[in-house]
Amino acid sequence: MNKHDTLLLRTEGLSTWFPIRRGLLRKTVGHVRAADGVNIKIRRGETLALVGESGCGKTTVGKTILRLVEATSGRAFYDDVDLMALEPGAFHDYRRRLQIIMQDPASSLDPRMTVRDSIGEGLRAFGMVSDDEDLTRQVAELMQLVSLDSDTMHRYPHEFSGGQRQRICIARALAPEPELIVCDEAVSALDVSIQAQILNLLERLQAERNLTYLFITHDLGVVRYFADRVAVMYLGRIVEDGPAERIFSEPRHPYTRALLASAPSIDPEHRGVEPAALGDVPSPARPPSGCHYHPRCPVRLGRCDRDVPPEVNFADGMSRCFLSEEQES
Repeated sequence: MNKHDTLLLRTEGLSTWFPIRRGLLRKTVGHVRAADGVNIKIRRGETLALVGESGCGKTTVGKTILRLVEATSGRAFYDDVDLMALEPGAFHDYRRRLQIIMQDPASSLDPRMTVRDSIGEGLRAFGMVSDDEDLTRQVAELMQLVSLDSDTMHRYPHEFSGGQRQRICIARALAPEPELIVCDEAVSALDVSIQAQILNLLERLQAERNLTYLFITHDLGVVRYFADRVAVMYLGRIVEDGPAERIFSEPRHPYTRALLASAPSIDPEHRGVEPAALGDVPSPARPPSGCHYHPRCPVRLGRCDRDVPPEVNFADGMSRCFLSEEQES
C-alpha cells in the first residue's frame, strides 16, 4: 500500500463565520464568511498545501480543524472521528495528535519562558514526562532533532535568530509526538535562504516520523517545491484541488490560472495563459452572489453571477467552475 493511500483527515462543508457587531448593544448585523463550506482531504504522510490570496480564509480553516476557533457548521473527520462533535475533554486526546506551527515565531513564543520550558510545555500538558530530569532529557533530544544546540535550552527566545526561533517552534510542535501538523505560513516571515533550510528540515522530519502536513501559504514557489497536493481557496471556498504537478502544469480553474500568472517565482513556461484576476478581492462580509470569483474572472459566463458552480470531480481532483463541467464532458 502506498503511504498516501490512507485518508487521515477530511472536512465536509466546514464553515466558520465571524459575527459583525455594531452599536451600543453590539447587535449582530452580518457575518464574515471566513470559511464557507470547505471540503478537503489529507492522506496520511502527505503534504496538502492550502493556497490563496490573503484574507481568503486559509488560516481560519487550519484553526477550525484544531478547534482554536469554533466552526459554525460542518464536520471534520480525523480517523473517522468528527472532531467538531467532541466534548472538550474528549478532544484533549486528539489535541496531542494535531499541532500547529505559526507564521511568526517571535510572537508565538512566550518571551518570559526559557526554550526548555517552551518546548517542554506540551510534554507536561500531556503527561509525557516523569520529572524535571526527564523533561530536560527529552527537550535536549528535540533540540538536536531540529539542529539546535541543546546547551542553549536555558536561554530566552530573544537570544535566537528568526530561523532558530522557528526551529524552536517546530521542536515544540513535535514534542507531543503528533501525526498531523498545520504549518500556517511557517516560512513566510523568514529570509529565502532560511526558508530553504526550514523546508528541508520539515521534509526530513516528515520522512522520519511519517508526519502529515496541512501547509498554509500564499507562496506558490514554496508549494511547488514542498507539496504533494494543492487545494486552492478563494473567499472561503475551495475552487480547485489536485496533485501539485498537475495544478502547476494544467490548472483548471480561472482563479488558479490567475494565481500562477501573477506569481513572480514561477517559471514562465508553467504560467497560466490568462491575465491576472481583475480588480480587488471582494469583502468576505459581502461576497458576490453566484460564483464568488465572477466579478474578477476574464472568462465568466452569463450564469456565473447567479448560480453557485458545483464541485466537478475528475480522476485527479476537483474544480468548482461551470467551464469544468464542459471539460469533464
